[in-house]
Amino acid sequence: MKILITGAKGQLGTQLTEILKAGTTELGAIPESFIGAEVFGYSSKDLDVSDLSAVRAAAAGIRPDLIINTAAYTNVDGCETDRDRAFRVNALGPRNLAMVAEETGARLVHISTDYVFSGTGSEPFAEYDLTDPQSIYGKSKLAGEENVRTFCSRHFIVRTSWLYGLYGGNFVKTIMKAGKERGALQVVHDQKGNPTNVEDLCYHILKLADTEEYGVYHCTGSGECSWYDFASLILEYAGIEATVAPVTTDQFPRPARRPAYSSLDNMMLRVTVGDNMRPWQDALKSFITALEKM
Repeated sequence: MKILITGAKGQLGTQLTEILKAGTTELGAIPESFIGAEVFGYSSKDLDVSDLSAVRAAAAGIRPDLIINTAAYTNVDGCETDRDRAFRVNALGPRNLAMVAEETGARLVHISTDYVFSGTGSEPFAEYDLTDPQSIYGKSKLAGEENVRTFCSRHFIVRTSWLYGLYGGNFVKTIMKAGKERGALQVVHDQKGNPTNVEDLCYHILKLADTEEYGVYHCTGSGECSWYDFASLILEYAGIEATVAPVTTDQFPRPARRPAYSSLDNMMLRVTVGDNMRPWQDALKSFITALEKM
C-alpha cells in the first residue's frame, strides 16, 4: 500500500502520518490494509498542488493506491483579499489531484469544510443539504469539492470543522496560551459549530478509505457549542485560572463573514461505516491530556 499525503506538514497531515506509522489511534486500530503502508508526505513547499505537471510527476514516481489531500489555503480573511490564491489552492489543487487519481487508479480523500454552507439555520447540516457559501474561502472549497466529483470516480469528500490537533496552531492552543498570559479573555458566543479532534478525524478518514463507500461525508465531534462554550471548557480542563467573557461577532469585525450556525450532522458515517466520533467534550479532555504529555 502506497499513500500520498498532501499538506503533510499541517496539523492534520502531520498527525495522520504519525497515526499511519503507529498503526493505531485512541479510538482503535487503523484498518489492517494500511499497516506497514509506505507514506509519502508532501508539504506545500515540496509539492504545489495547483501545478498539474508537478502533481503528475509526483504520482508517476510513487504510483499511490491512495491520495489524501489535506492541503488548503485556510486563512479565511486572507482568501477575501487574495482570491486567486484561494481558488488556485482550494479549487485547482483538488482538480489536479482528482485528475491524477483517476489516471493512476488511486482513491482520493479530499478534506473540506463547514464553510460550504450558508451558516444560518438551527438544525445541523446533513450531506444532502444545499450548499451556499458566504465567503471566498467557502466558495473556493466548494469549487474544490465540485472538481473532485467531476474528475475522480473513486472519491471521499470529508467535511469537518473547528479542527484542533497535537501539531501546529489551533484554537485550543491559542486559548490556553492566552489564558495563561492574560488571565481575562473575550470570545464570541453567537457562532455555533462542532469542535473536532484531529485524532478522531484521522481514524474515520482511514476507516472510509478502506471501503468503496464513495461520496460526501461530514466528520465532526459529536454535539455542538459556541466558541465561548468551547473556550470556557478548554480553560477548565487545562486547569488554567482565567475568565472568559461572552461577546458578539459584531464586536470583532473581520473581512470574511463567519457562519453563525455551521453544525454538521454525520449522517453518512452513521449509515455506512459507523459514526464513532466522540462527544466534543470527551475528545477535548483527551486532547488536553495528550498535549500535556508531549
